Amino acid sequence: MKHSGELLVQTPEGAVRVIRLERERYCLGRAAENHLAFPDQQELSRRHLAFESTDAGWLVRDLGSRNGTLVNGVPAKDAVRLRSGDRIQAGKLVIEFRTAPPAASAASPAAPAADHREAATIAVRLDHLLPRTDAERGAPAAMPLTSARHLQALLNAGVELAGRMPLDGLLPLILDLAATAVGAPRGVLLLEENGQLAVRAVRGKPFEISSTARRRVLEGRESLLIQDVQREDSLRFQASIISQGVRSLLAVPLQTKERVLGLLYLDSAGPARAFSREDLNLITVMANMAAVAIENARLAEIEERERRVSLEMEQAAAIQRALLPAAAPSWPGLDIAAFSQPCFRAGGDYHDFFERPDGRVVLVVGDIAGKGMPAALLMASLQARVQVLIEAEPDPARLVERLNRITAADCPGNRFVTLFYCDIEPASGEMRHVNAGHNPPLLLRAGGGMERLDAGGLLLGVFPRAAYCSGRTRLEAGDTLVLYSDGVTEAARPGSEEEFGEGRLAEAVAGGRCAREMVENVRSAVSAFAGSVSAADDFTLVVARKLDAGII
Repeated sequence: MKHSGELLVQTPEGAVRVIRLERERYCLGRAAENHLAFPDQQELSRRHLAFESTDAGWLVRDLGSRNGTLVNGVPAKDAVRLRSGDRIQAGKLVIEFRTAPPAASAASPAAPAADHREAATIAVRLDHLLPRTDAERGAPAAMPLTSARHLQALLNAGVELAGRMPLDGLLPLILDLAATAVGAPRGVLLLEENGQLAVRAVRGKPFEISSTARRRVLEGRESLLIQDVQREDSLRFQASIISQGVRSLLAVPLQTKERVLGLLYLDSAGPARAFSREDLNLITVMANMAAVAIENARLAEIEERERRVSLEMEQAAAIQRALLPAAAPSWPGLDIAAFSQPCFRAGGDYHDFFERPDGRVVLVVGDIAGKGMPAALLMASLQARVQVLIEAEPDPARLVERLNRITAADCPGNRFVTLFYCDIEPASGEMRHVNAGHNPPLLLRAGGGMERLDAGGLLLGVFPRAAYCSGRTRLEAGDTLVLYSDGVTEAARPGSEEEFGEGRLAEAVAGGRCAREMVENVRSAVSAFAGSVSAADDFTLVVARKLDAGII
């Protein structure tokens, strides 16, 4: 049996996403193939949990996630039956489950339909004025416009609203066209913005709109004409109506086929003139034309913003490419190659090469949590700090400890950094390394065997007083060191949960004769396995091979 319900998913940034539960099962996690995919939430597992519909109602089931799932603060070890209002926490996501309210019966005897056509009140819907089917097209409207003045006003509105105009100029124009068409001395145009009605254009003295009229127009999606408020029981005793001396009013929704954008309100005071039924028809149609123009103007503004953002992202990506090494340097005794490609135009992966004053060669690979511009900015900051500390701190463990304290001081709460640092004496191959929560690099021995370099400590930017230790090893002739970001090993085969993994990475590297060939082998293998390099995450790979003595 299928039960109705919905999920309110709140991200750490405060954004809320509402999901209507219309399937039998929903998977949630970091992987793109989930029904509810949150790739930027690093605390989630690739497949974290599932919501399942059963005869007894909805259940939530943890799918063996790394960090677990809480239901009302209690770890969900088995499937948990959900009740309306239950709160589920997965990583930094907070999810509220709600059962959908039962649909109201249209013929309920306890709630008879209200009659909106009381004396002195006329209400009309847009779909009653415009043809809705092929058979209705060409037929006269239910309430046609017959006045030459009204027809001319409609033609004028069509001409004025056909051109492209920014919203700040368009909205006062819409109000002026409507008020002029029906001879209204006062009016206001309101648009819904961030869930609230905002005044965007005003004509005449400041005034308040009747809450009754506003609610009826927006919720009922109907245009309302009150010819004489003194004959309308729901309005004549309202303080706003009395204090402003309103005699007649028009209130129409600014609506497209999909939604109501806002409200257009016109009124007149005193006995000078009451609006007519034909005025109502005219303003209803004009408001629909205006709503389409507003949507087009908003789309144009969005397109312009996206164009500017796209240009800025291109510039940011170019700056980031200039910051990262264009090619791996050459040092006697080492053969080094690297490749890095962001998931978006700019990314959060970091790699770099240095030569210390004592001649030791430094290799660094880092990964900023997240993608895009925020991660790119943190990457640039990380790179600058590493460059300064390499000159000042010879001990790798102390260097990483200082780097962590600096990073934690200004790292946003939803971000962190993983990093692997090593320095190598090129002639002897003696290496010191520190792993700060990063994917353990692989050391492939020439004689066979593989070591994972995980000595170090916690990731950077979260615990400012964390301590770190360094590991030591030696690269012998023919040994290969492989540094990488999780975009390499976590690349997933399309339509499955299978990841590329360390085994395939080691196999691809082993098939190469030099560092550059090893890098190309890995790129080809990942593309063949996952469809493309960096399809879902930033991709960084650094390979360093120890050469035989005397080979440069």
